[in-house]
Amino acid sequence: MSKAAYKDHLGRPLVAVTGMGVVSSLGQGIEDNWAALTAGKSGIHSITRFPSDGLSTRICGTVDFIEIPAPNAVERSFAFARETTLEALAQAGLSGDFGGPLFLAAPPIEPEWSARFELGDRVRPEQMTGNAYEQFLAVLREKADPAFHEAAMFGSISERLADQFGTRGLPVTLSTACASGATAIQLGVEAIRQGRTDRALSVATDGSVSAEALIRFSLLSALSTNNDVPEKASRPFTKDREGFVIAEGAATLVLESLEAAVARGAKILGIISGCGEKADDFHRTRSSPGGAPAIATIRAALDDAGLSSDEIGYVNAHGTSTPENDKMEYMSLSTVFGDRMADVPVSSNKSMIGHTLTAAGAVEAVFSLLTIATGVLPPTINYDNPDPTIPLDVVPNVKRDATITHVLSNSFGFGGQNACLVMSAEPA
Repeated sequence: MSKAAYKDHLGRPLVAVTGMGVVSSLGQGIEDNWAALTAGKSGIHSITRFPSDGLSTRICGTVDFIEIPAPNAVERSFAFARETTLEALAQAGLSGDFGGPLFLAAPPIEPEWSARFELGDRVRPEQMTGNAYEQFLAVLREKADPAFHEAAMFGSISERLADQFGTRGLPVTLSTACASGATAIQLGVEAIRQGRTDRALSVATDGSVSAEALIRFSLLSALSTNNDVPEKASRPFTKDREGFVIAEGAATLVLESLEAAVARGAKILGIISGCGEKADDFHRTRSSPGGAPAIATIRAALDDAGLSSDEIGYVNAHGTSTPENDKMEYMSLSTVFGDRMADVPVSSNKSMIGHTLTAAGAVEAVFSLLTIATGVLPPTINYDNPDPTIPLDVVPNVKRDATITHVLSNSFGFGGQNACLVMSAEPA
């Protein structure tokens, strides 16, 4: 191939994906997840990790089949990230030190209530001054607790991954709400485009489901309360949608410059051809009703990829199943795609795996690349009562075969974080 064949429309190195790994409520690994997803299987179930009596939401998409040494969000998130990275590196045919930077999307960390109660029990009467955190600090100054420290330290997951896999430089840990996974991929893409490295490891993980998390999202009226039939709870783009289902998962993508990947004989799984991000300052947790920031993000991703909307064959929707988000996403897509919107398949993986929060953008990027590779569109399940105000082709309930060259994947997060990715087949 000529040197020009390895460059994009702006003369930047094309960024290839050479390895992927995924964990979700559907299972561990690419093979199990893709088989379940394309079969329309739901991973949503009743909560068993902690007592849920009295909670308005008692269902989730937790990952309970990976053994962890301690029951906290950091250990869970690390374990999921470790497993997906092992799978991705094996698929990429890489061993030994990775030798490139690590970009990790991780959930915001707080000590779980059980750990706080244990600390509280250690507070002596003379230490009971100030607020609870001051009392906790007094106890920890008196006797250090390394396990508690690691469980409460935001950067500990990336440090451990960097040590295990031999990444280069200081690992970056980011948290941009539901856009985090896509942002981690974007940072890897930019590092390669800028010539700072030939390869990067983009990882997104979230094992933060807890009683406190459910309570906080319930106070925002964001969660589904369809507890009796968990697998039917996530209903994106339907008339009776009433909230998302909180879930866990992780995904890892090995990114390489196309030139470097071809030179070492790697199999190319796809190209990250475009990244777009914009801020939405409308509200801390609500998207702008007019969809202007989301529209700008989609267009930024298309421009970055050098593509028009006419060239997108499939959209992997953010599709949370909340009343506001689904309506806003439809408005945004229909503005960008215009009269062609009715003919563009748009499906939501969250109908089956739930909303994996910090990990969602990367998990859905993996599924988008698998759509290109296999020619199979995963369905949107539970689409039994269509919303007439959202006339989308959601690939209802049953998978569909289609030849797809370019996919748009949307991630619209709390706090105004919007990120979109365009993924493409390997160029001829």
